[in-house]
Amino acid sequence: MRSLKNIVFDFGGVLIDWNPLYLYRNIFDTEEEVNHFLENVCRYDWNILQDAGRPLAEATRVLQDQHPAYREEIAIYYGRWDEMLGGTIEENVKLIRPLKEKYGIYGLTNWSAETIPIAMDRYDFFNDLDGIVVSGAEKIIKPDPRIYQILLERYGIQAEESLFIDDNYANIEAAQQLGFQTIHLEEEINLEEILKAKAIL
Repeated sequence: MRSLKNIVFDFGGVLIDWNPLYLYRNIFDTEEEVNHFLENVCRYDWNILQDAGRPLAEATRVLQDQHPAYREEIAIYYGRWDEMLGGTIEENVKLIRPLKEKYGIYGLTNWSAETIPIAMDRYDFFNDLDGIVVSGAEKIIKPDPRIYQILLERYGIQAEESLFIDDNYANIEAAQQLGFQTIHLEEEINLEEILKAKAIL
C-alpha cells in the first residue's frame, strides 16, 4: 500500500451537522407533520438535484407548482436554509489541524454551490483545507467517479496516497474502485480512535 499523503473529508454528516429537521420543527406543530413534509414534499431526491447544480430558485418554483398547498413551507427551505445547520461535528473537526501537520487536507462534498458559501463563512475549519470540490459547482455528484477525478487532477494528488472519509457507503465504494483508502463513518464509529489505530494520527 502506498504511503498516505492526503486526507479527503466529506462535509455533511462528517464535519458538519446539517439536517432539515432543525428548521421544520420550528415550522410545523408535530413531528408527524415534519416527517410527512420531508418524506413527501421536500424529499432527498429533490434536494440532491440542487447538489448536482440545479438553481435554487428553479428547484423551489418546480416544487411549489407540484405542491401548491405547501408553497410557503417550500419557500422556507432555501429562504431559511441556514437554520438547518446544527454546527460542526467537533470531535471530527478537531482532528483537522493535527492531521494537517502531516497530510494535505481536502474536502469533497455533495452540496449546492449557492448554499456552501453560507457554511464556509460560518465555520473556521474551511480555512485549514488545502482545497475543496463542491458537486453543485461541478454539476456532478458523488458517487459519480468523475467528481473524484476532478479532485485528483485539480490538486495533483493520487488516489492510492489519499484517505477518503464519508458517511455514505455508495460514495465509499466509488472511492475504493478508484484506489482510495477509505473510512466509512457510521454513527458508532469514533474517527479519532480509528485514525490512531491505523497510525495516521
